[in-house]
Amino acid sequence: MADSVQFQTIPNSNRLSDEARAQLIAEPGFGKVFTDHMVTIEWTEDAGWHDARVRAREPFSIDPASAVLHYAQEIFEGMKAYRGSDGAITLFRPEENARRFNQSAHRMAMPELPEELFLEAIERLVAIDAAWIPAGEGSLYLRPFMFANDVFLGVRPAKRYVFCVIASPVGAYFKGGAKPISVWVSDNYSRAAAGGTGAAKCGGNYAGSLIAQAEAIEHGCDQVVFLDAAEHRWVEELGGMNIFFVFDDGTVKTPPLGTILPGITRALVIALARDKGIVVEEARYGFDQWQADAQSGRLREVFVCGTAATIVSVGRILHSGGEFLIGGGEAGPVTQDLRDRLVAIQRGETNDQFGWRRTL
Repeated sequence: MADSVQFQTIPNSNRLSDEARAQLIAEPGFGKVFTDHMVTIEWTEDAGWHDARVRAREPFSIDPASAVLHYAQEIFEGMKAYRGSDGAITLFRPEENARRFNQSAHRMAMPELPEELFLEAIERLVAIDAAWIPAGEGSLYLRPFMFANDVFLGVRPAKRYVFCVIASPVGAYFKGGAKPISVWVSDNYSRAAAGGTGAAKCGGNYAGSLIAQAEAIEHGCDQVVFLDAAEHRWVEELGGMNIFFVFDDGTVKTPPLGTILPGITRALVIALARDKGIVVEEARYGFDQWQADAQSGRLREVFVCGTAATIVSVGRILHSGGEFLIGGGEAGPVTQDLRDRLVAIQRGETNDQFGWRRTL
């Protein structure tokens, strides 16, 4: 049971000085700077979850035959801690990350982590490394992950796992901040298929997307858009974000769940839009229709969302047959309003009518 797992905090004599830390978080970039500590919890078939530690961040020592290196049993989450204008530190719907983490674990034949234990691990790391949370628009990006650490060569679920949480102070995900991005629609690669692991947040999904992302960069784009694997017709998602379409009648459409990742920010966007009376349809949308609607003017805005980027407008779409713009390549009012409302709630700048914030 979760309440039987006791955390041990191990003193860290190598914590950075206040001055050194301040220099690192002044311009942290994204995912390049890391805090002083990490949390680890181990699982074995015989003992279950045990040995929970808050400890100095340091390299793992694993056997060359460790299962994760050969069979890729690994999952992760992404979430953020914010420091509000009043100094309060908050998380944003962390219970949803805990729930999705276990959904991923189930799909990858890994042990599920009690949600209370997941949340305690997150909160303990944020508490001990609170000084790393940047001021202003920055945040502390949290990366909970789990990997198989059983030593064997054979195709079966492992009998030993490590759960870990690390943290990284971050600024904007895209270099241009909230400016519209350009995307490349992939003709050659798919990210997920029915019955596959598309709805799980596992490293293999992202590894498989890297060649398509590289192709997007070669074409001068920020991100890649994937179509469905079966017909190669329906828009599904980006390499790490969900996508939304805003039409001239005020309605919004987003691809349905099933083969794509159930994004937590995606769910928040849908809730915020519907709260404002916007009709949001979760339905398939063909790339041919996307082009036609952009040309006719029926499609007014396109935006993408995720924990790292929050909400970002898409201004330019490139594909093997050419390119086209959305809204003249500028961010639209619906996108901007949703972004402003979401960020204001995350940072405690407005009333949290949904009860999404968890203050530490």
